Order: sequence, then C-alpha cells, then structure tokens
Amino acid sequence: MAVEALFAIFIGLSGGLAVGSGLVAFITVLGIIPRLVQLTKTQKAIQAYEIAVITGAVIGSIATLHDIKGTFPAVLTIPVGLAAGMFVGMLAAALTEVLNVFPILARRVGMEKNIIVLVMAIVFGKILGSLFHWIFFVKF
Repeated sequence: MAVEALFAIFIGLSGGLAVGSGLVAFITVLGIIPRLVQLTKTQKAIQAYEIAVITGAVIGSIATLHDIKGTFPAVLTIPVGLAAGMFVGMLAAALTEVLNVFPILARRVGMEKNIIVLVMAIVFGKILGSLFHWIFFVKF
C-alpha cells in the first residue's frame, strides 16, 4: 500500500513538473516576454518578468490542486479581467507569428500540397480533446 502511494506521488509530481515546465517553455518559445519587454522598454525589469511567470505557474498549479474558490469585489475583478484579457491577446498574437512554422513543417514532412490536412488534424485534435475533457471530467 505504501509503495503504491509513493508511486502515485512520484507520478503526480513528475507529471506536474513536466506540464509546468512545458507551460513556461511554451510561453518562452512564443516570445511573449521578450516582445513585452521590447514594447514597454523595461529591459531593466527582466528579472521581475521571470519571477512573475514562475510565480504564476506555481500559484496556478496550487490553485488547480486545491480547487480554491473565492469571491472578489467587482472593483477587484476589473483589473484581473483586463490583465487576463491582455495575456490572452498577447498569446494569440504570438501564436499567429508561430503559425509561420506550419509551411516549414509541411515541407519537412512532405505534406506541402496537403497543408490543410495538417492544420485540420490539429484543429480536430484540439476539439476532440476539449470535448473529452468537458464530457468526462466536468461534473454539472
């Protein structure tokens, strides 16, 4: 029994470390932070950006594990909503720039004429993954 518990803890921590590292690497590869630093001319505060990304990933992981719920006054939700909207906007812009990778990937894989198939495979995979999550893991 103890071995099973230790194994479950090991698997859980390993998975969390992999997902958290992947998230931070994804944000880093997209170039959101360097672009934000460039636009705001805040090169001297780069360490604050690093701390913010890592702290956000850790707090997000903890909040996900503990199912934290809270109510905030409307005044507090406005800046949080604006910050979340700005982040999503920057993420969308960064993903748009990354989409230039698809033609290169299609050439390397030999699917130059079928690039729409590659994009649609990614889209349908995303849709099916979301549906699977909402149907089986979200309790209404």
